[in-house]
Amino acid sequence: MIIRRLLTAILLSLVALGGTARAFTDDQSDDLYDRARDAIEQGRYDRAVASLDRVIAAKSTRADAALYWKAYSLSKLGQQADALATLADLQQRFKDSRWLKDAKALEVEVRQSTGQSVSPDAQVDEDTKLMALRGLMDSEPERAIPIIEQMLAGTSSPKVKDRALFVLSQSNSPRARDVIANVAKGGANPDLQLRAIRYVGMMGGDASRQLLADVYKSSTDPAVKHAIIRSFMVAGDRVRLLALAKTEADAEMRGAAVQQLGVMGAHAELAELYQNETSVDVKKKILQAMFVGGSADKLLELARTEKDPDLRRTAVRGLGLMGASKTGDALKTIYQSDASPEIRKEAINALFLQNNGRVLVELARAERDPQMKKEIVAKMSVMSKNKDVTDYLLELLK
Repeated sequence: MIIRRLLTAILLSLVALGGTARAFTDDQSDDLYDRARDAIEQGRYDRAVASLDRVIAAKSTRADAALYWKAYSLSKLGQQADALATLADLQQRFKDSRWLKDAKALEVEVRQSTGQSVSPDAQVDEDTKLMALRGLMDSEPERAIPIIEQMLAGTSSPKVKDRALFVLSQSNSPRARDVIANVAKGGANPDLQLRAIRYVGMMGGDASRQLLADVYKSSTDPAVKHAIIRSFMVAGDRVRLLALAKTEADAEMRGAAVQQLGVMGAHAELAELYQNETSVDVKKKILQAMFVGGSADKLLELARTEKDPDLRRTAVRGLGLMGASKTGDALKTIYQSDASPEIRKEAINALFLQNNGRVLVELARAERDPQMKKEIVAKMSVMSKNKDVTDYLLELLK
């Protein structure tokens, strides 16, 4: 998850540097949703509601799930009326949602908390139940697994089911793996399916990876497909990720596979994909993945030879984000040899991102075009803590 959040931050910064604004992607909405789920686990329900409101407002594919967890969080904050209103909104707006069953169960629970009679089963402390279940799993898994199966199929809250699934994932029992595999195939609510997919990816082995591939082929849910792509990365399955990046008809999913190849440092695979890809948007994602994976040599080659100016700018920008020691001199060469003012400006911006005062000063001293020199000095003017730059600016003032 940490890696995924870092990648999201990097991608957002790349968009900002490109000077364009766009709506949240599904992956960015997923990140907000995961943050909210983490906040719920920590009991920080007010923070969870704030993140969930953003997911709902973005009208992402997780909006129905976000409405459920918003209602759950509101009930924990003692705002039962608002929780019931949120559940009513969920049931009205998403009549075919897989969350409806859980939403109706939560509605009963919230209404009970307002003073209506509560069934004896609902009075059992869930944390205590799970604690006992973990102990039983360690000592007598053959007894614990059927209980977990009943919990997963029963009316326990999604939070309890989630924790029960985690308890199950800690077992090496073949039966436990079978239960998790069934949930990963869609035999539970959507959130549990995504968690199960993550656990299957962590299990490793050919059988687990094949299961994920089968679920990917049969699913039409973008969230499920994204989760499986990430699980392929966790499992180290370059072969299947490369196959998806080559053959997946959906450009967004191809791009998601490309990003995970970047995390894995799959330099050769990314170079092959770039050569054969026809979508400019996916090619940009390949360039971003090359940056994430540290493919400096390939980025440099493309920054020099790519015919599409927009893609060439993206490659130069990636070089700027890789650090002065790796690419500073290469950016200097690109600036000096490229005739395009836009590429030269991008090289200046890349050197600025590196805080590479040394090269910027060298370029400023040699530049005879007043406009380009002005571009360089403008970047220098906000680099006051760089000694090379400070010395040069003082020299200009004298």
